[in-house]
Amino acid sequence: MTDEKRNLREEKKNRKCRVCGTRQAVIRKYKLLVCRRCFKEIAGKIGFKKFD
Repeated sequence: MTDEKRNLREEKKNRKCRVCGTRQAVIRKYKLLVCRRCFKEIAGKIGFKKFD
């Protein structure tokens, strides 16, 4: 295994939600590091708007 793949694997292990601590479905865009469930709760507070 190359060092690059090993680094990616280690980075993925270290990713977790800032709110609840889960490692599943973490949103990394804009360096949020929040899981999708927590994002749904706090999206309005941090300036995201829901479009219908």
